[in-house]
Amino acid sequence: MTFTQTSQKFGQWSDVRANTVYGLGFASEAELGKFIEKFQEVKEATKNALNKASTNGNSTVTSANASPVTTRSSMSNSDSFDPNNADAPLAPATNVITNIKTESPSHPTNSDALNNINPLSSDMKQMSINSSSSEGMTTSNEQQLKYENERLKLALAQSSANAKKWEIELATLKSNNLRLTSALQESTANVDEWKRQLHSYKEENQRLKIRYQELEASKGSSSTGSSAVPNAASTELTEEFRREITLLKSRIEDLEKELMNQEIELKAANKSLKEKQNDPTVKQLTTLCNQFGMQITELSGLQKEMEKVIQAHHKTT
Repeated sequence: MTFTQTSQKFGQWSDVRANTVYGLGFASEAELGKFIEKFQEVKEATKNALNKASTNGNSTVTSANASPVTTRSSMSNSDSFDPNNADAPLAPATNVITNIKTESPSHPTNSDALNNINPLSSDMKQMSINSSSSEGMTTSNEQQLKYENERLKLALAQSSANAKKWEIELATLKSNNLRLTSALQESTANVDEWKRQLHSYKEENQRLKIRYQELEASKGSSSTGSSAVPNAASTELTEEFRREITLLKSRIEDLEKELMNQEIELKAANKSLKEKQNDPTVKQLTTLCNQFGMQITELSGLQKEMEKVIQAHHKTT
């Protein structure tokens, strides 16, 4: 088995005999270094255990193979044995077999070596599981951070779109407010102009009335002194006075009608002016303008905070 480091936090665990390759990821480079050290320790311990098991197995086989030779050698060396003691040469063979049987348990077998290897393999499997779980946790954290990052970006884009929409609505409301204010100022100016015209009409009406009274007085005086004036001249003067009086009466009637119309228009203008001043639409527009201004200020602050959070998140990742 071999372990190869492929990057700062990743490595490959390959087993040529099993024809398998495992990819391992770690949370940090320090953990990867610890795993490599532990892997080398376990690998050396496994190799030493296998070498020890192989050496002990070879010595046991040599001892077993050498026992019959020793028996035959002892038998050949005792050719001059006593015929009456024919069973005596068999005793050494029995002793050798007994020695083999009694000595063989003292040597470690292959099963003992495998038993010593099993805990090391289990440790390595446990480390592999831990590293896999650590890799899974790292992947999960990265996915969570990516999700939070995408959610913040979406919220930032949505808030920017809402801010632009509210800025357009605020500009429209400001335009309507300016238009209404301009109309209100124009109405106020018209009311002032109508007041001046009404005052001039009243003055002219008063002047015409005075002129009419003067003409009436002059007519009376002319009628009393008609004996001294020729009839033709007095008749012509009378007709002229009558025409002038008729014109003055007509002018006075026209002025009175215009005066009445101007008074009606003035009352309507005053009423419209008061209604516009107390118009709930204007007040509502003013309130909405203030509210939208506050919301846009809050959105601008929120947008700046979100940009700072995203920048800090990019720096940490």
